Amino acid sequence: MITVADLRAASLRLRDAMEAEADALNAADGALGDGDLGVTMRRGSRAVAEKAEDLPEDFGMALMACAQAFTKVSASSYGTLLATGLMAAAKEAKGREGIDPDELPALLDAAVTKMMARGKAELRGKTVLDSLDAMARALTRTDDPAATAVQAAEDAQVAFRSKPATVGRARIFGEKSVGMDDPGMLAMTKIVKALTGR
Repeated sequence: MITVADLRAASLRLRDAMEAEADALNAADGALGDGDLGVTMRRGSRAVAEKAEDLPEDFGMALMACAQAFTKVSASSYGTLLATGLMAAAKEAKGREGIDPDELPALLDAAVTKMMARGKAELRGKTVLDSLDAMARALTRTDDPAATAVQAAEDAQVAFRSKPATVGRARIFGEKSVGMDDPGMLAMTKIVKALTGR
């Protein structure tokens, strides 16, 4: 079972990873966006880590607290989307001490659905939605959720590298985005590695 204690530990790993990766994420975002993705992730992960010890024992409420902490310091579109996804997952897990790993696909699907609605986006547009969807699909058939999630995120990032961006700010670059990582997908790969300790 994945518990709030696991969430607390993961938040600290995420903070440390985003401190280390902020410049690289800013650079990737600068090529296809406004160059502040690293700033967004550093601020948001710091805010979540600061709340770690105070997270409620209700897993859903703990996820909601993480979403609220992230939103408070990040007004960026990526930060808003991540918080939206966390809130969707929080509703699914409310009132429980933890979740079983085999519930992760359903939580990810709930997050993707809400994020698509909020961002007015679709799958296959070369965005973080594709990373999350890939993880949801892969996690339905695994004995090692952590390794599977990381591999799925990495594979999605590579698969979409050769495609043009069709959603969000990056879409204005069209064919120029071919051969480049989507910044949001790159960030999600790093996020999942940090959360799983890989």
